[in-house]
Amino acid sequence: MPQQQERVAIIGGTGITGIPGLPLVEETVKTPYGRVTVSIAEATPHPVVFLNRHGPNRQNPPHTINYRGNITALKMLGVQRVIATNAVGSINREMSPKSLVILDDYLDFTTGRHLTFFDGGKTGHAYTDMSVPCCPALRQRMLDLASEFNLSIHPHGTYVCTNGPHLETPAEVRMFRMLGGDVVGMTGIPEVTLAHELGMHYASVAYSINWAAGIESKIEIVHEGIPELLTRLSALMLKALKAADAMECTCASPIYMVYPAQEGGGMYKI
Repeated sequence: MPQQQERVAIIGGTGITGIPGLPLVEETVKTPYGRVTVSIAEATPHPVVFLNRHGPNRQNPPHTINYRGNITALKMLGVQRVIATNAVGSINREMSPKSLVILDDYLDFTTGRHLTFFDGGKTGHAYTDMSVPCCPALRQRMLDLASEFNLSIHPHGTYVCTNGPHLETPAEVRMFRMLGGDVVGMTGIPEVTLAHELGMHYASVAYSINWAAGIESKIEIVHEGIPELLTRLSALMLKALKAADAMECTCASPIYMVYPAQEGGGMYKI
């Protein structure tokens, strides 16, 4: 597929299944990792792509999501800047259910997922710098605009990614808390790392729908007020992305590439 004009993207999952107020047209993108269905709103200053990471019918649980296909499809559509959302459980007592958290770090406890585009062979081996996991400019843009949408957002948060689809045990949550985790979910990894590998500006907002296991006597999913909260959050993300022209950011990660020895070997930064 030829490169299109620069677009921006919102990745949704639980609770966010579209972009309110925008006419979206469904499109299927054929990637090397399979077909990916997205929705596109062209009639905006920055054409917007909406991607439900679980698939259009939410058919894919977290551990079977086609993360490489999803991120590749966005890149093929000309997307350079992405804001994602993640439904989470709260570990940090200061981040109660219905809280919004702009993520800035990750702990990975997933297994069996395709974590990279660089698996050796023709693609070589690559080591991507993840010192700054989320784009500082996009994060700051959302913080600056939050009050316009009557939203209060925690400016920092560490996301613990587990495999799912079962929820975590109380002992696991205690461990995550000791390691500095603030919220726990199942979809942040490898999405953020794959976006880095393709040179995208990526940021994510987590919204809590429950206390993690063991924080309270039982897990109760919060429903009241969540749809209205997510409507305002969607509007915030859209405005933050539309302001992309004014952003200056150098968060794109350097990649240290090692080609197979039979092709010459060596290590260099690209």
